Amino acid sequence: MAFDTAVFLDALLSPAFLKGALVTVALALLSHAVGIAISIPAALYISGPPSPLRWVVKGILGILRGAPTLLQLLFVWNALPQFFPVFREPWFSPFLAAWIALSFNEAAFQTEINRAALGAIDPGQRAAGTALGMTRFQILRYVLLPQAVRVALPPTSNEFITLLKITSLASVISLSELMSVTSRAVATTFQFTEYYAAALVYYLVMVYALVLLQSRFERRLAWTTAMAAADTPGFVQKALAFTRRS
Repeated sequence: MAFDTAVFLDALLSPAFLKGALVTVALALLSHAVGIAISIPAALYISGPPSPLRWVVKGILGILRGAPTLLQLLFVWNALPQFFPVFREPWFSPFLAAWIALSFNEAAFQTEINRAALGAIDPGQRAAGTALGMTRFQILRYVLLPQAVRVALPPTSNEFITLLKITSLASVISLSELMSVTSRAVATTFQFTEYYAAALVYYLVMVYALVLLQSRFERRLAWTTAMAAADTPGFVQKALAFTRRS
């Protein structure tokens, strides 16, 4: 059977596919934002001295990383309402269930990225901040986090791209994202190639737009790092002036 270009273009330009792509992007952005918000304090906490609570946190993160994402989606959508009746209300939508599941799943992986980024920083940086009279919070904000961001940016961007593709699993809980829209179109027309090709175009556009954005951020950070290295004496003087004002 020949490829029907008219059907492909109709699917590519249809409001249903566009809406599905927007839902996919929104779900990925919101899940990634929550995951990062959780992962930063989690990474700082598990990087500290060993304690029973830290082992509990590491155990929870290990479960989230080890359990299949599909299983986590089904657990939040089907099992969570059995434990907590509040989730049986109409406001608990497939989008919200997918957001919860993917946010915690993303937080587990992002915590490891942030922990490794913090661990890659020379311990002398912290000692230098202490010698300048900075508080622990100031060292974290002005010394550690800016350097950790440069290390964590490439794997974080790759993780987001993976998350964008994983959102397709949310179709199993009836979320009308891009893959769900595609599956419904295929089920009614049996024109697999045309609709799958349209979905592929959407995914490729989203992914490579993120790749270009990542490259731009990396170039900007590299330029900022080079400028900071060239102005090292000035940086030290500014740091000393800052501590005197503090």
